[in-house]
Amino acid sequence: MFAALLLFAAVLGIVLFIASRIRGKGSDRWVGYLYLLPVILLLSVGLVYPGLRTIYESFFDAQGGAFIGVDNYKFIFTSGELRRVLGNTMIWVVLVPFLATAIGLVYSILVDKSRFESFAKALVFLPMAISMVAAGVIWKFMYEYRVDQPKVQQIGLINQIIVWLGGKPVQLLITDTWGLNTLLLIVVFIWIQAGFAMTVLSAAVKAIPDDIIEAARLDGVNAWSMFVKITLPSVRPTIVVVLTTIAIGTLKVFDVVRTMTGGNFNTSVIANEFYSQLIRADNQGLAAALAVILFVLVTPIVIYNIRSVRQEA
Repeated sequence: MFAALLLFAAVLGIVLFIASRIRGKGSDRWVGYLYLLPVILLLSVGLVYPGLRTIYESFFDAQGGAFIGVDNYKFIFTSGELRRVLGNTMIWVVLVPFLATAIGLVYSILVDKSRFESFAKALVFLPMAISMVAAGVIWKFMYEYRVDQPKVQQIGLINQIIVWLGGKPVQLLITDTWGLNTLLLIVVFIWIQAGFAMTVLSAAVKAIPDDIIEAARLDGVNAWSMFVKITLPSVRPTIVVVLTTIAIGTLKVFDVVRTMTGGNFNTSVIANEFYSQLIRADNQGLAAALAVILFVLVTPIVIYNIRSVRQEA
């Protein structure tokens, strides 16, 4: 760390020294390029090169010694297990962004200008302060299962409620019927991301001009029409940003799955499978191919997000 700080100070000093020596017409442009040079170099070394290297390694076998072309990609799309991984990832991407954004938007409208607004928002935002691993541990206890025998009490809240209602406890994280365990993991991620959506959308809702709202009320607009015709169009750019941001985070979800199920019982997603193939199976080629697929899925969302922000700027 000390060496890195010295290197940073040295590079910064060199850049400032050269910038101070640049003279002449158009020097401001060259100074700007000079300030960008360290950033470009760092991005090239820390991002561009590893990305290109990963793409290159995805065309090799498990040990990276033999060139096998697109066989890793063929295996991903033909293997039943890995197709299930891709399917689970798509379920996450379809459900999490829309549900988390919808919950955040509705909640921000309901508590807006209410008497306990700050406290109500704090309750929803609190999960954002918890790490993904901690959230996974908390909800793993929520879903905990104990054998249905006399004098054995359930410690998981969900199973205890089932028992109170006269049912039998269920091994929730193991049951993959209709993808139940995957949906239960999705609930955890929505619980975390709803706070982010609520915070950002609440700021957008408060930015709606009061005169527009008052004019709509004077025209006799009801609550639903107010939401559809005034609120939604006004906060649409913010909704797009929140949706795409949560979608990117969802595609990369790893901690929750790894902590709660380890990707077992048909709950694995791309990021978790990448880890499993690289660390546990020592299959570098297949892991690289999974990373490339994840990159391909994330890129269009990032581009769309950037274009939307630029259009609204």
